[in-house]
Amino acid sequence: MIQLKDVNFAYKSNKPVLRNITLEMGPGRIYGLLGKNGEGKTTLLNILCGQLFPQSGQCRVLDAEPKKRAVDFLQQLFILPEEVKLPDVTANAYMEMYRPFYPGFRQDLADLCFKEFEIEGDKRIAKMSLGQKKKVALALALSVQAPLLLLDEPTNGLDIPSKVVFRRLVSSCLNENQTVIISTHQVRDLESLIDSVLILENCRILLNADLGKVAEKLFFRLVSAEEKVLYAETSPVGLMGVGENVGGEETPVSLELLFQAVTRNPKEIKQLFNV
Repeated sequence: MIQLKDVNFAYKSNKPVLRNITLEMGPGRIYGLLGKNGEGKTTLLNILCGQLFPQSGQCRVLDAEPKKRAVDFLQQLFILPEEVKLPDVTANAYMEMYRPFYPGFRQDLADLCFKEFEIEGDKRIAKMSLGQKKKVALALALSVQAPLLLLDEPTNGLDIPSKVVFRRLVSSCLNENQTVIISTHQVRDLESLIDSVLILENCRILLNADLGKVAEKLFFRLVSAEEKVLYAETSPVGLMGVGENVGGEETPVSLELLFQAVTRNPKEIKQLFNV
């Protein structure tokens, strides 16, 4: 599905944004792309869809070179940017504009998204709030059924109830063959959604792992001050920590603790996950 080898990218300032990125991503999975603001998450997504070209390295997506922007390639992916700019048409007309470009478009899913997000189909988008505009864009993204779906900070602009609806729609609208990459710095929005996690820091992918593997290798729980851990922080219930799971413990993965552990102890994580 996605293969990157030694991909490098920098903007005009020549300051590296991505350095020697090598990774593989398979079909039928939801990936969480985590990183601080400005770490290159959006740049990576734009390279995958062919809107940016790497200075060096190899990039193949859906058995094609994204930079060629072939029609059959573009029909197989959809990218939702963080800041959406929508035309001054009704929500229904907006969906109709894109329907011809995507052979897999499903009207039933569009109707479901409109219902769940409480979108008025005959209302002009220009008169909608920022949050409602984001919902219209998300409805299109989930309805086109593209084999590769790239979502850049999809929950920005959504209130708490709408984030709950978004997670529910993602779970119900995706088919088993779709690959989804969700880029965010709001990690709690993804904990119930993703199958695999990628962590980007200092121009590099520090971790690309299945969450089942993460739970096998690491524990996430209350710890004592004397216990050896990769990272710990004080919480209302005590000291929460993440450490090497040598005892076969079964604990739910905390993406926040995982992110802190990976970014603060990349060498130890590399040894644990053989990356």
